[in-house]
Amino acid sequence: METYRGVIERYREWLDVPDHLQVISLLEGNTPLIPMPRLAEELGGGFDLWVKFEGMNPTGSFKDRGMTVAISEAVGRGVKAVICASTGNTAASAAAYASRAGRRAIVIIPQGKVAAGKLAGAIAYGADVIQIDGSFDDALNLVVEISQKHPIGLVNSLNPYRLEGQKTAAFEICDVLQGAPDWLCLPVGNAGNITSYWMGFRQYHQARQSGLPKLLGVQAEGAAPLVLGHAVEHPETVATAIRIGRPARGEQALQAAEESGGKIIAVSDDQILQMQRRLALHGLWVEPASAAGLAGLAQEIRQQRLNLKGKRVVAVCTGHGLKDPDIIVRQFSSPKIVKPELRSLEEIILGEVSHE
Repeated sequence: METYRGVIERYREWLDVPDHLQVISLLEGNTPLIPMPRLAEELGGGFDLWVKFEGMNPTGSFKDRGMTVAISEAVGRGVKAVICASTGNTAASAAAYASRAGRRAIVIIPQGKVAAGKLAGAIAYGADVIQIDGSFDDALNLVVEISQKHPIGLVNSLNPYRLEGQKTAAFEICDVLQGAPDWLCLPVGNAGNITSYWMGFRQYHQARQSGLPKLLGVQAEGAAPLVLGHAVEHPETVATAIRIGRPARGEQALQAAEESGGKIIAVSDDQILQMQRRLALHGLWVEPASAAGLAGLAQEIRQQRLNLKGKRVVAVCTGHGLKDPDIIVRQFSSPKIVKPELRSLEEIILGEVSHE
């Protein structure tokens, strides 16, 4: 059996990367495509549903696919430091891969807007974390400006090598299903991921006639510039990973959705959190933003806007629940405390004391 060596080595012939690339990998990718038949039935039935669980990447999110390529390219051309703006997942990923390469990582985050699990990751991997009194969009403008003035590598999804890595998820889906699904639903924040999936599916289809899915991109109602048709100056949503008011790849995302015959929609925070809890009851704990794609799918089915009879649907869950544990903890009441005796335990579990 061939040893797995990460997305660059597995799909190198499909990646548009320079010769100077020096591979920096944490064996990212190769994430599970999990069948979800019971959830499909709950949503109305008549179709096959899978979840591409990207939370199983090394730093717990899909960002690792793109970061391995971006950092490998930067290291290959001699960059000593990299920088990114982040709502959390990019920060953790950039820090991990920079650390792996022995390079400095600088991450700029909006103050008070990053989930604890993501901030902890960036710190643990040794990044220089700087908070700004502003939004993600302000942070992105700053890192673009400083990377243009100084020899610091920009590793946000404006970096084209990020998309080259992220498109490998589309290849993996086609490899497992022996072709593309009919629909792909996924969250949309800075819009690099939906853009990269479309790149991947088109490339595979051109070479292998694997088919093309329709794309259902889903934003949170409080951060839905692509649905509203204009930037959102102060985006607000519990789904911190997609709390972005000016998506860097917005135009490409809209083009991808249109070309695919799909759409980009918005759902409420309540819908996102309900789907997060629902997925957990099926054994998958994802961060809130990750549940947005399925929340959107559920909404479209409920409003009879999709006919999925006999179709294959893949939902991308972009990050692990451990990236944003506070959401769950705040909803959880303290566990009951009982005496260390069978009678007390039976009262709690059975609702009555056994007298046998």
